[in-house]
Amino acid sequence: MKSKMWVRAILLGVIVAALGVPPGAWTALAQEQQGPVKPQPPQNPAPAPVPTEQKQAPAPGAQKPNVTIAAETNLVNIDATVTDAEGNVLTNLKKENFRVLDEGQPQQIANFAPSEAPITIVILMEFSKIAYGFFGYKAKGWANDFLHHLNQKDWVAFKTFDLKTTLQVDFTHNRQEIAQSIQSLFFPDFSEANMFDALLETMDEMKDVQGKKAILLLCTGFDTFSKHTLDQTYKRMKETDVAIYSVGMAEEVELYSRGSTINYSQAKNQLTQFGNMTGGFAWFPRFSGEAPSIFNSVAALLRSQYTLGFSPTTPQDGKYHKLKVDVLDAQGNILMIPNKKGKMKGVTVYARQGYTSPKSAIGD
Repeated sequence: MKSKMWVRAILLGVIVAALGVPPGAWTALAQEQQGPVKPQPPQNPAPAPVPTEQKQAPAPGAQKPNVTIAAETNLVNIDATVTDAEGNVLTNLKKENFRVLDEGQPQQIANFAPSEAPITIVILMEFSKIAYGFFGYKAKGWANDFLHHLNQKDWVAFKTFDLKTTLQVDFTHNRQEIAQSIQSLFFPDFSEANMFDALLETMDEMKDVQGKKAILLLCTGFDTFSKHTLDQTYKRMKETDVAIYSVGMAEEVELYSRGSTINYSQAKNQLTQFGNMTGGFAWFPRFSGEAPSIFNSVAALLRSQYTLGFSPTTPQDGKYHKLKVDVLDAQGNILMIPNKKGKMKGVTVYARQGYTSPKSAIGD
């Protein structure tokens, strides 16, 4: 009899506990564990800033938002980071401090906000037999180091490339999962390093991802067997809003070969251009001890971006349009800041250099 009472008590406790679970808790937990490939703003804890005018728009499902969205299909977004001559990131800038030029023509900035949304980043790591796997071994250590500079709310995915590109871990908040995947890599399978193919595939996959997004490219800078050419890669970068931050691993080539080799100089130029075109940057450390400082810079640059949006007044001709972002002082002049020696120096703006405009469907 007592045993039956205990069984009833246990069952009753289970039912009460089940009824005490808040509605939607299991769904929220499942979503947190899955980590969507393309995280949407409503699911992100800190979505990309939205201007006040849009926040006051009618609720989703009404008719007017559909009209608003259709009218803003040509909106061009720019994520910009501003630093002084010493590389210190400038914060607290206002909308009035920025000027955007599209093909040299000033544009009205419609959307502006300091972007405090979580980072969405892909660690794209070369893991090939080049130099008997030495660079692949180095990349493993550097990729693991970068994880320490991410926050809990950041999205991170991990991909490797040699002859082919492999998704090791899809987007997740779980840095430990990424770390375990990095450590599970033993020895590369191929001697090829198809960097162009890996970059193009990753940029395409991130095309519809919302918020600030970037690729951390850990590589030698050499491309050995890609199906795509460098020109095709540059062309695609003119269209992307994914910032590329490259860390070159082959600086020993220059250090121990008594001067730059032609191939390595070309590799460095490619990585530098990737950063210039997309609003990212490229570093070429000679010693592994420089890596933590570099990864700290990557995180700082991404977390200190300003989001600028404008509707182009230039002809929508389907061509590449050059962009230029200036930072101005209160008088409308180019902002100058004293350096450590008190000499006035201009600031540096990291932003995409252009975009490919959609071709207008209306004939002239």
